[in-house]
Amino acid sequence: MQDIANWLAEVGLGQYAQRFAENEIDVSVLRHLTDQDLKDIGIPLGHRRKILAAIAELASAAPEAPEMVASTEPPTADAERRQVTVMFIDLVGSTALSARMDPEDLREIISAYHKRVAETVRRSDGFVARYMGDGVLTYFGYPHAHEDDAERAVRAGLDLIKGVAALKSPVLLQVRVGIATGLVVVGDLVGSGEAQERSIIGETPNLAARLQSLAAPDMVVLADDTRRLIGNLFELQDLGFPVLKGITEPVRAWAAVRPSAVESRFEALHSGALSALVGREEEFELLLRRWFRAKGGEGQVVLLSGEAGIGKSRLAVALLEELASEPHARLRYFCSPQHTDGALYPVIGQMMRAASFAHDDSPQTRADKLDALLAQSATSSQDAALFAEMLSLHNDGRYPPVEVEPQLRRQKTLKALGSHIEELARIDPVLMIFEDAHWSDPTSLELFARAVDLAVNHRLLILVTYRPEFSPPWIGRPHVTALTLNRLRRRHIDSLIEGVVGNRSLPAGIRQDIIERTDGIPLFVEEMTKAVLDAEGESEARRTVAGAPTPVVAVPASLQASLMSRLDRLGPAKDVAQVGAAIDREFPHMLLAALVRKPQAELEADLDRLIAAGPLF
Repeated sequence: MQDIANWLAEVGLGQYAQRFAENEIDVSVLRHLTDQDLKDIGIPLGHRRKILAAIAELASAAPEAPEMVASTEPPTADAERRQVTVMFIDLVGSTALSARMDPEDLREIISAYHKRVAETVRRSDGFVARYMGDGVLTYFGYPHAHEDDAERAVRAGLDLIKGVAALKSPVLLQVRVGIATGLVVVGDLVGSGEAQERSIIGETPNLAARLQSLAAPDMVVLADDTRRLIGNLFELQDLGFPVLKGITEPVRAWAAVRPSAVESRFEALHSGALSALVGREEEFELLLRRWFRAKGGEGQVVLLSGEAGIGKSRLAVALLEELASEPHARLRYFCSPQHTDGALYPVIGQMMRAASFAHDDSPQTRADKLDALLAQSATSSQDAALFAEMLSLHNDGRYPPVEVEPQLRRQKTLKALGSHIEELARIDPVLMIFEDAHWSDPTSLELFARAVDLAVNHRLLILVTYRPEFSPPWIGRPHVTALTLNRLRRRHIDSLIEGVVGNRSLPAGIRQDIIERTDGIPLFVEEMTKAVLDAEGESEARRTVAGAPTPVVAVPASLQASLMSRLDRLGPAKDVAQVGAAIDREFPHMLLAALVRKPQAELEADLDRLIAAGPLF
């Protein structure tokens, strides 16, 4: 933390260092100072204004040792190395505001701004690390990781632009946002008492701050590492390789414009040609047989279960590709970890995509598009009114008013959606894909329960994908098939690696290392193989000297968040997993017990949890 005397000297007011010391004012409390506080310690008006303006300017400096002040659950005491997406937010024009506004009025604006930032970040399960005048430092991925932390940060940044602009203020408020992702060491306690903070060590916070300074008002600027993690989930503007103060290596920057209209998260995160479907021939044939039954009027439901990265979405895409030339209707629903409480979120998304809504459509244009979509299935005007309300469309008089109680409206909407699916199945066979049901909201699950009932007597195949923690309520019914995807065998992993490598070479030691470390999970195989190839020429992967030890394949950034989120959910068992990993991929129980120093019963409980969750065999 910068010394208060040095800070005062830098702003040309070093003569007040003694007064600050006498009143025990250090850098950690600067952001709390008011004009009255400064007046009380004898500082004249002109210099008070300069000090308040300088405090506001602190946000433009690269963040250091962030103060964990906004977590709903305190982080652990130990520092750890982990991938974190850092977002740095700055309020535009705060210095000008401080010069022309009464300090108390300015304080109210800054307070409302801080509150809006905290609300927006917490909604995405981010972590507000530190407030610095009009600057705010936030983390996504600490103290709790999610597999989509980079996406959460970008969405939060775009939401902040709208949220801050909507605040009540004499002037329009705007923000600049910088986002970067990278490996850091975070969690060390520094300082003492109220000034105690948790440090974050690494280039990532500094890079986020520098990108923020590059941003125009109401712009979210991303580092290239973050951009790679979000795939095509957002519309982006390439900003090239700007010169960033204090950053020695060239950094490519991107501006996030808005969420894209991409249909599938899986395809958005796997841009380019998908790898061949490997080791899933039996499962694929089963899906085709169920489709053949459904076309004949004997509706079917397939429940496809498997852990993250095992290939559920890839199998669904293969089915879509196979049926592309057949006449049928397809309904694709995508659940989201960020909208588990959003009623009918996947249903709303599907209907908006089917109607081809664009971000700049007028309300009338959207209503016209919805009418065109519903005309294909002869939807009644009453049902159309319910759909318009579900999509938050303004009723310009073309629909009858919906005047029912909320609970009855909900049931009427579900019934209308069921009738819509039923009508589509009368026209053509229907393929419904309900992806990531483990993230579904309760209302969407209720709709799909209705669809499962409808499938019995309609030309309808429903494919539901989910992770093992979800328990589908439809198992055991005659027209429902439960299918679990297992990890790939050695020969299939070899084929998958070959598909990624293509004409390039891969040393046998590295190939074996990938096979051992990925444990037959297709996504891990692909991403680790790509990481090795990307590091060609500079990593140990290219060292083929006889007798050289098998090089270590690092976990690529695309898998870091997914693996860390699994570990964070393990509670105390996470420490056991980390100690075991530090020993080796295989370790004796006796050595582990000696290192973790836990009671035997506690250690056994942690090991059982690790085995049940999958990281340990």
